[in-house]
Amino acid sequence: MSLAVSVLRELLEAFPNWRPQMYFKSSMTALSHAMEDLVLAGEEEPLVIATFQQERFYRQETQRYKRIAQKSQQVYVLAAPETDFSNCSEAYEMVAFEPTDALTQEWHLVVIGQTFTSCLSCRERTNYGETRTFSGTSDNNRRFEGIWTCDPKLSQKAAQILLSRILIYRPELESKIQEAQKKYLQAQKKISKLVRLESLRVNPDPFVERLIAYLQAGQYKLIKANSSLAIKEEKERLINSVTAAIRRSLNSEEILQVAVGKLGEGLSICRCLIYRCTERDSQVEIEYEFIKQGNTSLKGQTWRLEKNPLFEKIIQSKEALNIDDVSNDPRVNQLQDLVKSCSISAWLVVPILYQGKLLGVVELHQCNPNPIAWKAEDILLVDAIATQVGVALIQAEAYANLEDLNEQLAALDRTRSNLVAITGHELRTPLSTIQVCLESLATEPDMSPELRQVMLNTALQDAERMRKLIQDFLTLSQLESGRIKWRPEPLSISECVDLALSHLKALSRDKTIPAIINLVEPNLPLVQADGEWLVEVISKLLDNACKFTSAEGIVTLAVSDHQKHTLAVTIADTGRGIEPNLLETVFERFYQEEGALRRSTGGTGLGLAICRQIVNGWGGEIWAESAGKNQGSQFHFTVPIFIPKDV
Repeated sequence: MSLAVSVLRELLEAFPNWRPQMYFKSSMTALSHAMEDLVLAGEEEPLVIATFQQERFYRQETQRYKRIAQKSQQVYVLAAPETDFSNCSEAYEMVAFEPTDALTQEWHLVVIGQTFTSCLSCRERTNYGETRTFSGTSDNNRRFEGIWTCDPKLSQKAAQILLSRILIYRPELESKIQEAQKKYLQAQKKISKLVRLESLRVNPDPFVERLIAYLQAGQYKLIKANSSLAIKEEKERLINSVTAAIRRSLNSEEILQVAVGKLGEGLSICRCLIYRCTERDSQVEIEYEFIKQGNTSLKGQTWRLEKNPLFEKIIQSKEALNIDDVSNDPRVNQLQDLVKSCSISAWLVVPILYQGKLLGVVELHQCNPNPIAWKAEDILLVDAIATQVGVALIQAEAYANLEDLNEQLAALDRTRSNLVAITGHELRTPLSTIQVCLESLATEPDMSPELRQVMLNTALQDAERMRKLIQDFLTLSQLESGRIKWRPEPLSISECVDLALSHLKALSRDKTIPAIINLVEPNLPLVQADGEWLVEVISKLLDNACKFTSAEGIVTLAVSDHQKHTLAVTIADTGRGIEPNLLETVFERFYQEEGALRRSTGGTGLGLAICRQIVNGWGGEIWAESAGKNQGSQFHFTVPIFIPKDV
């Protein structure tokens, strides 16, 4: 006898007219307990054969079968051992069958008495035509296919098959099994008597069938409710996981990448896209994508939004838009090329909104040949996740703005510190000198005319120094506040350079400055700029170059073509140079390489900041270049070329 052969199959082959029914485990348990209660309530000594698929199922019924064993000596319990179950003879006969035995998939209970018989023989169905899409399936939802009957012949046949199986595992029970066969299976007169009695007594089948039908209906409802709850639980878990993942980060790129991955995996969709956009965007680049293997990637492609009917619809309605079958929807007629290239069969578009403002879009694509119907709960799920993404993006932007604000506050604090230091040094020093000179002139009437003139000159120089400092403050303030009225006009840049050089020489009559080489050609194109401010920029850059270059050094002026309709002015020197990491910092307000209180050259640290504001005013650029300390520096700025209106 093969252990792989199903007992139920042998029964159905022996009784081909019987048709198996479907039972839930809860129904099977109710039937088994009813059959066992019949034994416990009666006075007979029946043959009882029970099989349990696993030892853990048997443990729940141990005490019950100890009570049954007190009613009969012919009780056999079979189970696949897991821990303690083994072949032994105690209150009843225990039979441990192999895990490869077909009994591991079956449920049998056979009761044969002198006046009644009952048989329950079923096999578990693991593939019953539906896919279990939820986890945590209840044990009572397990399904079995088999027979429950009070028919004596079928019950005796089932007992015979099971006793034969027991002999394979417990050959030492042969005499006891022969006794059972003789008493319950082979006594023809008794069988006839059983048949007569069966015809006389009330047949319990109608009542039991109605009970089972009631249990089955209740079980179906329970499965449906459990399935619905499990699906809701899965979707809630997905929302919570997305929410938790995106809220762990304040980086918008990381938020969108996590959201698209979680959403695509959670809904098991072919393709999921998330992209940032506003209502005014005409196109957008796809940066965040989840795709199942075998589908075309759209990452890096440009997605057209202008004249896109789906995008226009979600802007108008502020709600999700779903298309179950793109081949039958007129809204995608203008997007057929996109549908074909992306193999889209069903489409879901959900806006990412925050307080009515569009921040982006979530798109889900089904790419299978057969279209699908988007479920209302799936649309609500994607909409809920889109809402969470919108909140997270706003939080990330707020955090980024806060960081920018903190940096600005830090810069403002540095500016304030520098302003205090510069004001204390640049204003107090000349004021002290002026005060000393004036006090000397007032208290020393016998001072020689020569010394008196020296005192006056010193006071005048420091007064001029203070005037320049205050003038730089006012100039920068006007430039930054936008109160300057620009008066652009066609100018000769060579003439502006000459004016700046004359101004520098006038201010440096009593100083030794480096040699200045003017390489600016007079026949250059005219430029469009405010002449006063253009001369101011050149003057300040020249003054800066001379200040940081020794008398033996060289300062060079040159002009060259920069870009179309633009000239670049370059002022280069052979002075102390600039460290590469400070090439941008030098244009900040109050920046001074040596510090405000220990520099070897005068100045406020506002000159280059003023130059940047002026150049930006006419739409130009300004930048510095240097190979490093003591290797000179070059300052460049651009000026637009004058273009006559009739050209």
